[in-house]
Amino acid sequence: MMGSGVFAGVFDADFAREQADRAGITVGDALDAIGYRGAQKAGEVPGGMYAAYFEAHIEQGPVLEAAGLPIGVVSGALGQQWYDVVVTGQDAHAGPTPLALRHDAMLAAARMVEAVNRIARDEAPHGRGTVGYLEVKPNSRNVIPGRVDFAVDFRNLSQDGLDRMDAAMRAAFAGIADAAAVQVEIRQVVKFEPCVFAPSCVEAVRKASELLGLPSMEVVSGAGHDAVYVAQRAPTGMIFVPCKDGISHNELEDALPEHIEAGANVLLQAMLSVAG
Repeated sequence: MMGSGVFAGVFDADFAREQADRAGITVGDALDAIGYRGAQKAGEVPGGMYAAYFEAHIEQGPVLEAAGLPIGVVSGALGQQWYDVVVTGQDAHAGPTPLALRHDAMLAAARMVEAVNRIARDEAPHGRGTVGYLEVKPNSRNVIPGRVDFAVDFRNLSQDGLDRMDAAMRAAFAGIADAAAVQVEIRQVVKFEPCVFAPSCVEAVRKASELLGLPSMEVVSGAGHDAVYVAQRAPTGMIFVPCKDGISHNELEDALPEHIEAGANVLLQAMLSVAG
């Protein structure tokens, strides 16, 4: 979403190019390495010249496949807030240190991971909570972990919901840290506002599905898409098609040719409808 973020003015091109991976390689360096940086400078990216924007995509989830429907009419996208969390305890030998005298960062982190799941479940049906990254130090079989770094991904359909999840996480983590005699640091690193797509574009997708005789259902995107940023500059809608087992960004990602064709035809008819 970096390109669409620059396009929409959420951040500038220099900010995007300065972002680095864990090896310290920046986007700008990587683009230079393949000769693809481009000539445009920050502030020169045009935007806002479109009457409407439509994006067709696999669902990246299992809902359409489970429902046996070829088309998802996307009404909006969940907001997202990501956090980096550091739990600090004390390295100690696993044998000589009694359980009651430990400052076990991994034990506290495990309880925090469970709390993330519980907080998301309390926000059903649109709450999401994931810990997908965790690093334990010193990561030795017979040493009580003294530090754990992990990431939290919260998603919800409303900002109020995200705010509730944030407050619940901070309260739960503080209580867990106190009980385990460790320290916890929480830093928010990413925020995507919840997005509601233009009713006119959503309706155009729905009517296009009906025109083509394709059964559909209204869905909410749980993932980020270019459409989320472009929606700040132009009326926007999305079309989802099923993908096998809801898998995406993976070698197993798969979609049936007839579903891809159906999504492309809905995209075409929605565009023609809005274009008049």
